[in-house]
Amino acid sequence: MDAGDASGQRRQLRHQRNGARRHAPAGHHYESRRVKKKLDTEGRATLYINFDTDQAHIKAESEPAVAEIVKLLQASPALRLSVEGHTDNAGKPAHNQALSEARAREVVRTITTQGIAADRLQAAGFGQSHPLADNATDEGRAKNRRVELVKR
Repeated sequence: MDAGDASGQRRQLRHQRNGARRHAPAGHHYESRRVKKKLDTEGRATLYINFDTDQAHIKAESEPAVAEIVKLLQASPALRLSVEGHTDNAGKPAHNQALSEARAREVVRTITTQGIAADRLQAAGFGQSHPLADNATDEGRAKNRRVELVKR
């Protein structure tokens, strides 16, 4: 193999690694690094954890994202977080408030069942009171249904 072939293979491998990093789905190690960076620089990170409709049950597709939170907390023993649930504006405000609180508690419960001390976490719900986007569109409502991790 000559030097040109070797450098071409290195470029191809680098491109594959960079492409994989850019498109890594939530729940991969890249996600925990992104969350850690956001917490360190902004004090908060937004996660889109999917729940069953109108329920506090975490969908299986979001379990890897919760596992990454556990890894982050294991790697940073001094880190303490507020887990904050948010909803869109579909439904009554009181119901959305209760739903957001239940979802935040479920994320905390799931994390603590994996060995993280409960005193490092606090659950809070904000219902529809802190939207990130316009609730007039499906896309906006989807952005508003979220869990935020806030450094305490």
